[in-house]
Order: sequence, then C-alpha cells, then structure tokens
Amino acid sequence: MSLDIWLGMNVDTGGEEPYFLELFDANITHNLGEMADKAGIYTVLWRPEELLDWKANPTAGMLIDPLEEGLEKLKSNPDYFKKFDSPNSWGVYEHFVPFVEKVLNACKKHPKATVFTSR
Repeated sequence: MSLDIWLGMNVDTGGEEPYFLELFDANITHNLGEMADKAGIYTVLWRPEELLDWKANPTAGMLIDPLEEGLEKLKSNPDYFKKFDSPNSWGVYEHFVPFVEKVLNACKKHPKATVFTSR
C-alpha cells in the first residue's frame, strides 16, 4: 500500500467539462506513516483534507509551512527518525526526506494547485 499525492488544477478549455491538468505526482510507501507522524506531517501528506482549518480542497500553498517544519525536524535529528525505518527496508529515512523535499518544492512551484491524495 502507498500514498499517491498529486497537484493539479481544472482548466476551462471551453468544452462541457474542464480539463484536469496534472502538475506533479509522487508516491511513497505507507510504511513511512509513523515517521511522518513523528515529524508532524502525516496529516499534511496523507490526509490534507482532514485538517480542521482547511477547506475540502486544500491548495499546495497550504502545505508549504507545515512541510518546511516537518522537513526541518527530519533533518535535525536523523538518528531519531531512522528508528522508524521499516524493518524490511520498504520505507526508510533515506527515501522519505527526498520525498518530502520533492513535494515541498512542487508546492512552492505551484502554490495555487489543488492537492489530491489516494491512500
């Protein structure tokens, strides 16, 4: 099982239905859920629509501050977070930090995009 996260937006092309433009997508294993939780970014990544102060369709810009904070936590104490590496190596710190960086950079590049997840 895994988390799929993507950023996109509907584009009015003049047709009956808008065209969905995908701007970014990434995938990571659920085995990193506990590590994400300890870094304070589980809900931000896995369930952004559930954050109480966000509307049903969160934008990428809403993820920037919490992702920056979580990434700082991850990088400031790697030994602590490596304790949550998956024993089977399907989900380790060395994979999660670049994933978070990638998502954060995409959010900065497309702050008005809508965030979608599939878990």
